[in-house]
This record gives sequence, C-alpha cells and structure tokens, in this order.
Amino acid sequence: MKNIFTDKKILVTGGCGSIGSEIVKQLLTYNPKVIRILERSESAHFRLSQELKSKKIRPLVGDIRDKRRVDRAMEDIDIVFHAAAMKHVPLCEYNPFEAIGVNVIGTQNLVDAAIEQGVEAFIGISTDKAVNPTSTMGATKLLSEKIITNASISSGDKTRFGCVRFGNVLASSGSVIPVFEKQIREGNTITVTSTSMTRFFMSIPDAVELVLDAAQLARRGEIFILKMDALRIIDLAEVLVEELAPRYGKDPRKIQYKIIGVRPGEKEHEPLLTKEEAVYLSEHKNMYILHSPLHIEYGVKIPINKRDYNYYSGTASHLSKDKIRKMLHAKKII
Repeated sequence: MKNIFTDKKILVTGGCGSIGSEIVKQLLTYNPKVIRILERSESAHFRLSQELKSKKIRPLVGDIRDKRRVDRAMEDIDIVFHAAAMKHVPLCEYNPFEAIGVNVIGTQNLVDAAIEQGVEAFIGISTDKAVNPTSTMGATKLLSEKIITNASISSGDKTRFGCVRFGNVLASSGSVIPVFEKQIREGNTITVTSTSMTRFFMSIPDAVELVLDAAQLARRGEIFILKMDALRIIDLAEVLVEELAPRYGKDPRKIQYKIIGVRPGEKEHEPLLTKEEAVYLSEHKNMYILHSPLHIEYGVKIPINKRDYNYYSGTASHLSKDKIRKMLHAKKII
C-alpha cells in the first residue's frame, strides 16, 4: 500500500497512550515532517520523550475539550489520528459527563478544526463497546463514531474521514493482561468477572497497522474492523497463571480464581457490528469495511451486502488454551 505519511505534518491526540504512542512510533519509520502529540498528561509526555528522543515530535500539553488549544494544534496539519478518549467502563459509568466532554465534545472540536484547516485525512479510534452500547463509555464512543463518519458530508469530501473499531487490545494500559499479571506477581488470587465472558482480541501492533491502513483507505466515513480471533477470558487467565506464576516462584495450582461478577455497563460478550450495519458491509482479506449509509441520501453509491454476518464473541469460535499460549508468545506479550 502506498505510503502517504512521508514529509507530512501529523497530529496524534492521546499520543502518549498505548495505542497513540505505537501510532507515533510506527509513523516515525515513514519519515514524516513533524508529529504533534496532543496529550493532557504531562508525565506521559515526559515518559514518551525519554523513550523516543525524536526531533520530529512536538509535545503539546492540552485537552481536546479546549477548542482554542485544539485549533492551535490543528494548524497546517495534513493527517489526524484521534486516539484520545475516556475508555475505562467503570470510570465512565461513575463520571458520565466527563466521558461526554472527552469522547463527544472533544471529538466534535477536533472534527470542526480539521474541516476548518482543510486536513487531508482524519482517523478516529473506536471500540466494540460502541455496538449496541450498554455503558456510558460505549454510548459516547458511538456518538464519537457518528460525528466522525458523518463529517465528510459537511466537509464536502475535502477531508477524508474514517474510524477503526477495535476489539480488546492485548496488553494495552488498563487492560486485563496487565491486571492479571500484577495479581499473579503480588498475590495468590485472580479476579475474573465471569467464567463465560468472551472477547475479540488484537495486539497493539496489529491495531496500529489497521489504523495506518485506514488512513490510506478512508474516503467517506467508513468504519474499518480487523478480522480478529475470540477467546474466553477464563482461558486467558488460566494460561497466564500457568506461564507467569513459576516466574514469580509460585505454584500455579495454588492460585485461586475469584468470580466478582460483571461490572456496571459491561457485557458478557461483545459484537463488532450490528445486523443493521451488516447491510452496508464489504469484506476484504484482513478486515471488514462498514460504509456510511447516510451518504446514500447525497447520491453516493455504496455496497449493499445480502450475506449474514455474525461477528459476536459469544458465538464465535474460541481459541483453545494452547492457541492462546502460542499467540501470547508469538506477540511477545509473555
């Protein structure tokens, strides 16, 4: 695929997080002119600057809820990757208006600024929790998707907008693998929400590869979904215990599993698209592409799909423990 990043000015929001920082790292290999990182955490900026030490990076401390700061960050930018978000389900449930401020109002600020500046491409990071949402986090990310995917209409197609919709990202900050690893290292009990809980999983590099592909493929508000494997969380927990407990001088057979129940707003199983969305789905080698039906009203022809798709972690084929183990080793997660 053609490289569109060389000699470009790029803005990455939330660029010091697990996904954002990997986007920055991969973009640096394409020799962009500059990468501005808009991130509200000063300490996160410092950690990333110590790791990368690149003269192409411009660390902008700021909040996407601040329209003036967003406008300054967007000046003369060619490509935007929007990874800033409130993403933890329990925290969003407890702080719903803060989630609205970041995930909805912040996204609208960025889209408005991108259109005003005539940005070439804008890619937002979304989540499976935006599909039939049951949580504040999912509902705000659904609205974020809608803001981005519909923006190409108001921009007159001058800016190419698109989203990527992730499953769970292996070993990202605050995700289940670091939590399990810490529990194994520091104690003798693993907390599992439900023995039947399932999820789709992708690695951080795979997730970012999808993001960079989307920047090149997006035209009119498409949503890009990587084809992912599904697994049972309890199987993942047991593999991590078997692999990590001996490293910390512990007997895996003595590690206890405590079932704590599904948290408020959380689902036992996650879909990655709805039946209604699947009508506008096209399938590619390593991804699905959802086309925005709103564009039909404006004379844009989009694919109409008549095939049924069941992209639901509860009924998908689940990886065996042996395959989970091999995957974790192959991705250098354990």
